[in-house]
Order: sequence, then C-alpha cells, then structure tokens
Amino acid sequence: MKKRTILGLFWLLSVSLYAQTEQIVSEPAATSDTIELQLPWPQQMQSQLDSMMRDPLLDYTQMGLMVWDLTDDCQLFGMNQRQLLRPASTMKLVTAITALDYLGTNYHYTTSLYYKGDITDHTLQGNLYCVGGLDPSFSYGDLDAFAQSVKQQGIDTICGSIIADNTLKDTLKWGEGWCWDDDNPTLSPLLVDRKDNFLLQFINALSRYDIVLQDITIREGQVDEDAILLSQHKTSIDQILLRMMKDSDNLYAESMYYQIAAHSNHPGKALYAQRQEKALMERAGLNSSRYKLADGSGLSLYNYLSAECLLRLLRYAYQHQPVYKHLLPSLPVAGEDGTLKKRMIDTHAEGNVQAKTGTLTGIISLAGYCTASNGHRLCFAMINQGALSGKAARNYQDKICDILCE
Repeated sequence: MKKRTILGLFWLLSVSLYAQTEQIVSEPAATSDTIELQLPWPQQMQSQLDSMMRDPLLDYTQMGLMVWDLTDDCQLFGMNQRQLLRPASTMKLVTAITALDYLGTNYHYTTSLYYKGDITDHTLQGNLYCVGGLDPSFSYGDLDAFAQSVKQQGIDTICGSIIADNTLKDTLKWGEGWCWDDDNPTLSPLLVDRKDNFLLQFINALSRYDIVLQDITIREGQVDEDAILLSQHKTSIDQILLRMMKDSDNLYAESMYYQIAAHSNHPGKALYAQRQEKALMERAGLNSSRYKLADGSGLSLYNYLSAECLLRLLRYAYQHQPVYKHLLPSLPVAGEDGTLKKRMIDTHAEGNVQAKTGTLTGIISLAGYCTASNGHRLCFAMINQGALSGKAARNYQDKICDILCE
C-alpha cells in the first residue's frame, strides 16, 4: 500500500510539473523584437537605426546620416554625419534655402523687352532690347506676347538693332566640374523653351505679326537706362521651386543659383552665389570653410558637403517659417509625387516623408522632413557614396525613412 501511495504521489507530481511546463511553453518567449517594441520613443527608433548601421550595404559604401528632432530641437541620431561626401541633387536644398532666405519669398524672375528711338509712320528708328532674366520657364507663348507688344505699339517696321542683354550672368554656359558627356543644361540669360536661341525665335515671332526688319543689326549689349519698357514677363520663385525640387530639374536649379549670384553683382558669377551660401551656413551654425561648393544643381563632381551640413540648413529653414512654408510644398512626397512618387509605398513613410532626392553615379542621397509616431517633427539627411547599385541604396534609405515614421 505504501508503495502504491508513493507511486501515486509521484504520478501526480509528474502531471503537475508537466502542466506547468506546458503553460510556460505555451506563452510566447520574450524576443529581442518584443523588447524593442516596448522601448519608449525615441530609444526604439535609435535601436532600429543602430541595426541598420550593420547592414551589409555599408561594407562597401560610405554612409553619412543625421536625424534631428525639430520639436525638441535636439539630435536623435548620427553616423559619420560630418564626413565629406558628394551630395548629388540634394545640393538643390542649399540653393533653394539660400534663395528663399537671401532673395526673399516674394522674389520674381524677370525677362523684359524695351525700346529706344523715335516711332514715326509706324517705323521705329532705334533699338529693341531683350533683357534676359535666366527664366527657364520662359516659353514660345511668352515670346509671342513680346512680339505682340511691338505691334500694339503701332510699329510695323524696325530700322536699327535688336540687342540681347545677357548681363545677368557671366559668359560661361556650363558649371564648374560638370562632365562633358552628361546632358547638361545651357546657362544663358535669354532662353526660350530651355533653348539658347532667343533672338532667332524673337525675329520669327515678329515676322508672324508682319513686322518688317529693315537694315537690322543683331548683337549683344546692355539696355540703355532711358529705354522704354514694352513688355515684361515675371515668374515667381515658387513656380521655379516647384519644378526644381519635385522633378529635380537642373536648369531650374542653376537659374536660381545665378539669381542669387546676380542679386547684388552684375554679371553674376558662381563665386557670388557661393558667398551667400557660405554666409547662410555660418548663420545655421556651421563652419562653411569645411565644404566645397561648385554649382547650384549638384551636377558637379566638385561639390562636397556632409549630412550635418544639409540637416543644419533644413533646421534653419524650419526655424525661419517664411522660408519653410515656401520650401516644404516644393519637396517630393513619398509615394505621391515628384522623384519620390514610386518610393516608400505601403510603408509608414508614404505621404509623410517630404524630401529632396539625389542621384549621381555611385551617389544616392536623401534629405528632408517627416513626422514621427509621437507627433514630433523631424528632419534628416543621408548620403550613400560608392553605391553602384542605386536600387539597393534607395531601398536602404527607404527603410530608414520607414523607421523614422514608425
């Protein structure tokens, strides 16, 4: 009997232990992911970004990354943020923020038509002056309006000169460090539908209005101070910004660069624009001597910035609300438009991230703004250099954006 009792007790104990073991096993074990999800913000985000810094992509590419909490005004994350790298088209952020800050948010590009001389019996004995404003959006329709304004003045014959005033900028038609075999824009103050044939097309437009050119001289020169305005075309800085940033249009960026350059010095030179950019960097708390600036679009291989530089300028824009309010609508929106239209779809970043992309051979960059899950406004900048697979680098950066918005 004793033996049976002992055996029975042993059996009950075994069943009890087994049940407890089953209960323990049936409960999910605490994994590293579970622990990470329980971390408070921003530690959870920082932990995930730390993991991204161990991605195999960084075994063979350089990476500069910086994330800033604009709401609390503090750094959240940094990885090689001061390393000098080529920014590619995120250089357009430098141009845009400088232009909005220096030229003002109400700035307009201006292309003008003047005349000087006597109008007798519908004949202008004198000159027409076409004054270039390096407006990349100036179209054949705008040029037609110029020709129409001549006709409306009662002029049907011109005896004198048609003069191109290109004094807005220097005579260089390209940027420093541009590759000869790229599809580079032509940098001329007088453009029509992006082409450097303004005077030829203007003469054609005049002929369509039956305006006769008699003993005409075609030349370059500068408008006389007492010339009379016939017609003027203006384009707002917001109109230029929209295409410049959404579509990453290089001509639009260079046009803005030379608006900066020519604002207080004619003809405008790249050096003058760089002076204003460096002055902005100093106001943003940077040492501008650390960086190499060459052009306004990022086409140049001579540009060298850092993730910190881009981020500090984004922070400066945010702190100066007139600049921010004009910059933000121009930035591509993840999964919705511009150069981010096909990126970050079905992630936390879709419709949230607003950022400027950058792409050159071996360079993939991204810098802009987003809102974190706790409602804090963030800005970020990242550059991958040596990334021969653009797709892999873009996917990598998209994952980082997803983490920031998660």
